[in-house]
Amino acid sequence: MSMTTLVKEKLGIVPLVEGGKTYKQVTEEILKPTDSFPTSLWWKAFILALTVTIVDLGIIGYLCYEGLWILGVNNPVGWGFFIVNFVFWIGIGHAGTLISAVLFLFRQGWRTGINRAAEAMTIFAVLTAATTLIIHIGRPWLGFWLFPYPNGRGPMWVNFRSPLIWDTFAVSTYLSISLVFWYIGLVPDIAALRDRSTHKVKKMIYSAMSLGWVGSNRAWSHYEIVCMLLAALSTPLVLSVHTIVSFDFAVSILPGWHTTILPPYFVAGAIFSGFAMVVTLMVIAREVFNLKQFITLKHLENMNKVIMVTGLMVGYAYGSEFFIAWYSGNEYEGFAFVNRAFGPYAWAYWIMISCNVLTPQVFWFESNRRNIKVMFIVSIFVNIGMWFERFVIVMTTHRDFLPSNWALYIPTFYDFAMLIGTFGIFFTLFLLFCRVLPVIAIAEVKTVMVQKEGVKH
Repeated sequence: MSMTTLVKEKLGIVPLVEGGKTYKQVTEEILKPTDSFPTSLWWKAFILALTVTIVDLGIIGYLCYEGLWILGVNNPVGWGFFIVNFVFWIGIGHAGTLISAVLFLFRQGWRTGINRAAEAMTIFAVLTAATTLIIHIGRPWLGFWLFPYPNGRGPMWVNFRSPLIWDTFAVSTYLSISLVFWYIGLVPDIAALRDRSTHKVKKMIYSAMSLGWVGSNRAWSHYEIVCMLLAALSTPLVLSVHTIVSFDFAVSILPGWHTTILPPYFVAGAIFSGFAMVVTLMVIAREVFNLKQFITLKHLENMNKVIMVTGLMVGYAYGSEFFIAWYSGNEYEGFAFVNRAFGPYAWAYWIMISCNVLTPQVFWFESNRRNIKVMFIVSIFVNIGMWFERFVIVMTTHRDFLPSNWALYIPTFYDFAMLIGTFGIFFTLFLLFCRVLPVIAIAEVKTVMVQKEGVKH
């Protein structure tokens, strides 16, 4: 990096699109992966992810045939890996809403290089989470009973006082608004694909998906209004969705769960893990699709700053839990947290602490925040740690009020297989997205170019 570039970056005027691109070059380079035939690397990754997904679907079918006894769930730990995976994937989807909605409202230009992939990640993460939510009820074919609608079951309705029903409403609302926001943002870029396509079938599909977009001044005006309204509607979801997910635990009477710190703690943790997954995907995407001049180190550094801040918030929450348990004088509460740190699952607790609290501290140094290898490794560790956080929260209920009810949760092969299968579902969907739609929002990137050129010249 030249001295001039360093000075400009210190002054905050480094362009978020490097290489002095023209508008035409931006369109050509971002749409190149959708025009060309998939590379061998894409095929290898897709075949691997699809294979894992197919195996996972087979195991789910076997589970439906045999029943939940093949899993490690038992009397004190009735949720097992299902709820751990559910909370983990819902958290992963939080970064997409934050980048799309909150940063859009605050006019943060650096979001433009990453918002499209983050929005897609949100959709796929929520869909993955929904699969675990449906399967863990034991009879997934009756999953539609979760939705209150006029039916022939007489007085049998869902329990509206149950946080599991609140999850249904929160997640379905989250998915609906996120899907609309993502799709509306795609419309101008799909129109670009339509205009470039020479294949008759592809052109017909893109024409239908572009909703007759013509790019007129009136169309852009309406587009901006709709995006603003959707961003405003989506912003409360950043706080509400994972707050409601935390109520699965917080409204219970089990020691270690019924605490008021869980809602903000879960929200901070969701943003923490979500941004880590965005970093993981963006580092891979910029290398595989040669998008380094659109997903710059400035984008990645800003995300690493968010990871560091939310990591400190999560670490503070961990410490607060112990303080509150001690200060309350409740012996059951105190035992629950001592059991977390020094009981049978102490190994999982200290993995969580190491990955979530200690690892992100490397981002205090600018050289680490801008180092691709360091940020990629940290992002992987953060997501490992955040999965173990949910594991620790759920599994340490194995020792509740009655010692006669104590038992360890020991996951079986099928638990681990379905955990791996969730990653197969997620990456299968994400790889298909990268193949058929632009990973970066072309129209939004061009607006940032105009702003930065005005400063530069």
